[in-house]
Amino acid sequence: MKQSSGFFPTLREAPKEAEAKSHVLMLRAGLIRQLAAGLYIYLPLGWRALRNVEAIVREEMDAAGAIEVLMPSLQPDLLWKQSGRWDVMGPEMMRLQDRNEREFVLGPTHEEVITSLVASEIRSYRDLPKNLYQIQTKFRDEIRPRFGVVRAREFIMKDGYSFDVDDDGAGVSYQAMYDAYARLFHRCGLTAMPVEADTGVMGGSRSHEFMVPAEIGESEIVSCGACDYRANRELTESSAPESVSSANALPLEEVHTPNQRTIEEVAAFLKVEPASMIKTLIFTDGEKPFVVLMRGDCAVNEIKVAKAVGKPVELASPETIQQVTGAPVGFAGPVGLTGVDVWADLSIKSIGVGVTGANKADYHLKNVAIDRDFTVDRWADLRLAEPGDVCPKCGKGTLSMTLGIEVGHVFVLGTKYSTALNAVYTDEKGERRPMVMGCYGIGVSRTLAAVVEENSDDKGIVWPVTVAPYHVHLLNLSPKSEEVTKASAELYDGLRAAGFSVLLDDRDERPGVKFNDADLLGLPYRVIVGEKGLKSGQIEFVQRKSLEKEPIAPADVIARVKGLYAEELSRFTP
Repeated sequence: MKQSSGFFPTLREAPKEAEAKSHVLMLRAGLIRQLAAGLYIYLPLGWRALRNVEAIVREEMDAAGAIEVLMPSLQPDLLWKQSGRWDVMGPEMMRLQDRNEREFVLGPTHEEVITSLVASEIRSYRDLPKNLYQIQTKFRDEIRPRFGVVRAREFIMKDGYSFDVDDDGAGVSYQAMYDAYARLFHRCGLTAMPVEADTGVMGGSRSHEFMVPAEIGESEIVSCGACDYRANRELTESSAPESVSSANALPLEEVHTPNQRTIEEVAAFLKVEPASMIKTLIFTDGEKPFVVLMRGDCAVNEIKVAKAVGKPVELASPETIQQVTGAPVGFAGPVGLTGVDVWADLSIKSIGVGVTGANKADYHLKNVAIDRDFTVDRWADLRLAEPGDVCPKCGKGTLSMTLGIEVGHVFVLGTKYSTALNAVYTDEKGERRPMVMGCYGIGVSRTLAAVVEENSDDKGIVWPVTVAPYHVHLLNLSPKSEEVTKASAELYDGLRAAGFSVLLDDRDERPGVKFNDADLLGLPYRVIVGEKGLKSGQIEFVQRKSLEKEPIAPADVIARVKGLYAEELSRFTP
């Protein structure tokens, strides 16, 4: 492709709305342009790179035995109501009506559609297992689209679904996809770490996220320095502290704490440590309120709370808090509470005697004894893990945390959808049983952003050869020179005949502009043809990764690119 006749707009400065490095570079290098918040147009370079990611995904999915299909983006509401997710998905799901006022959704995912398809086509155990996937546009009404295509309202996703006769078969399918994900992300040039994760609204019993460490990551990855344990922070088990006795506690003492509502404010006012305070949180499960007690220096993990309760939960409104405690927000405590279940995190046991709200405006209680002054209905691990916690797997190492971008997620779904949508098969004994499902997603457009985020420097993108929109950037520094233009054309034709994609910069621009754009676009190999070099029978060869210039004879360019390409390609082969 000749740059002069193509469509490769670049920007000198980073747009103000771009926060993430990948967002900045994808805009500056002309990969994408924003249409509206969370909506992006892929320009030629971005589209070529995205198609390369898709090709890797397809190759690995096909090699693992998955079969590609294509399902509609527009889905009828009936399927979502059958599965029970019509209300669970919430406002992120884009809903609309047709001219006959029938309700539809723009698919954020396709569990319902694929399950209904399989339910209508598969009858016998002899037809299983099956693993079906698609690469398709998805829609989610993100409340705050961020970081370009990392968190967008319209995005490209690979979603796959396996159907097996039993849990053992589902485990085999799950492992096949897990292994395929590890290979394909490596081929894309990514350091993607599989971490144990929560199944969320998808449901299921087992789940791993594939996370790429990045400063802009919105997920926290917990890892142990002594073993191979890695998990999403929301799923990480917290070790139980040693219990402290409250046998010698002084009598309860009510103290005036005017306008002191937060843990930090009360701790400073009473000159106590946050770790000696009992944080009292009021939640609701959609039907009734309940109380969660947490040590003052710990953060509640709402996912753990929901799992413990067995229902979706949310923090109660100020009005509900007033009804439950008799006090405004900031003064709740477990002493004297009646009519509500009290859950307590295990961290509470390490307090012994502490401080908590008095259920009275502007007052707190001192000398609160854990096993004397209130009753806990249920104890559970309900807190977010913290750096320095003991590893829940090996019990020896301590946990550390990094941020990561989620590029893939695999689930064992079990029979949640097959039961709801009647995806059943007849076994060897003639009995009807629900299929056991798995679900496997990859954010294809997000993966492209992660590639740029991880493979870049202060000058621009540094593409892995597997994803790069072109292999070679051929720079004609003197397009008005017949000799330079002829040599450039011969190299262009020769490289393409050898199987390499080439972007020829034949624009009538100063060399400095071409060099800056070449650094920004970041194609793996750069061939620079200029009048001065040709006179001595040489041109310049540059690897984008190192930016080191290497004099080379024009006749040796193809062999040099072949050798480097083969060497680099081997690094991305698991």
